[in-house]
Amino acid sequence: MAKAAEAIVGWGTGSTSYDAFLEQEGIPVIGGLWVENVLEVPLAPWKRKGGKGTYINLDGSGINTSYIAIDCYLLEIPPGGSLNAERYMYEEILFVLKGRGATDIWSAKTKKQTFEWQEGSLFTIPLNSRHQLFNGAGAQPALLLGCSFAPTMINLMHSEEYIFRNDFIFTDRYAGQDDYFRGDGKIIGKRLLETNFVADVRAFDKLGDDPTRGLGRNIQFEMGCNSMAVHISEFPVGTYKKAHRHEPGAHVLILGGQGYSLEWPEGEKPAKIDWEVGSLFVPPERWFHQHFNTGSTPARYMAFKPRSRKFRTKGKFMNDVSLKHGGNQIEFEDEDPEIRSRYERECAGNGVEVRMPKR
Repeated sequence: MAKAAEAIVGWGTGSTSYDAFLEQEGIPVIGGLWVENVLEVPLAPWKRKGGKGTYINLDGSGINTSYIAIDCYLLEIPPGGSLNAERYMYEEILFVLKGRGATDIWSAKTKKQTFEWQEGSLFTIPLNSRHQLFNGAGAQPALLLGCSFAPTMINLMHSEEYIFRNDFIFTDRYAGQDDYFRGDGKIIGKRLLETNFVADVRAFDKLGDDPTRGLGRNIQFEMGCNSMAVHISEFPVGTYKKAHRHEPGAHVLILGGQGYSLEWPEGEKPAKIDWEVGSLFVPPERWFHQHFNTGSTPARYMAFKPRSRKFRTKGKFMNDVSLKHGGNQIEFEDEDPEIRSRYERECAGNGVEVRMPKR
């Protein structure tokens, strides 16, 4: 089984601008291949935010290997409390793990707008917009998981003044629209939805069939005119997905189901990650990875990614094209036979019928 996340020793050496930023933040940073359950990660007081938090910068985040990198963190709002009002020059998308509350958004050119969120909600903070988060429950803390482009922007600009005290207003991204955080969103392509708020991604049902990676359904959310994006994927009982590889940075959070994933660099033995609801992992750069449902219900996960499809950056990883045709996907008929044998043993142990097509 793969090694779970652990505390990083000596992360405060300041070898990059982002490293120095982390040292200044003063909260724990954990690393490794995965986190067994984000709901069980210890938190510490976070002065800048006004709540508690922990950074989860796993091996596959790209922070130490790529300029295009996103970080991850947990953020707790105390019962009946609020966080500090902030703005910053990096994109951010937040998912509510626990609790309910509200967010105020405003700028020098817009009036204050408030929207409410609950467990399972997904939303973006418009770039450099002033905002403040509130806990709507008086007895329980609210816990959110966020991903942001902070490593990319901080290392690129290496200026605290530019990142946190910049007056520029991105009116093309957010101009105070009354419906910005509500509505059904806009379909802009195949299995692609432009939206800034999803009430509950766990129950979101507008997924489209996607045969490119085997049986399953998915949809990608383009949020806030961001270069970052999020997709959710669901695959049936008794099935697994084709192995593939791509750039770093795809933070995979399990929303439903039970199973495991395999991750490996080409030519090496796979590491096995057993997951449940709340597990988080980030496949390292160009490591093959493959997801397996061994439970009695469909498996659903969400992935925060450093690239959107609406605002493309240069490069194509062809992770849905077979290795035989110059891509980065392993077809079922080409995988190591032990992959299928292992899956059949795992399902048999759980009393689950395998429903994979014959090779």
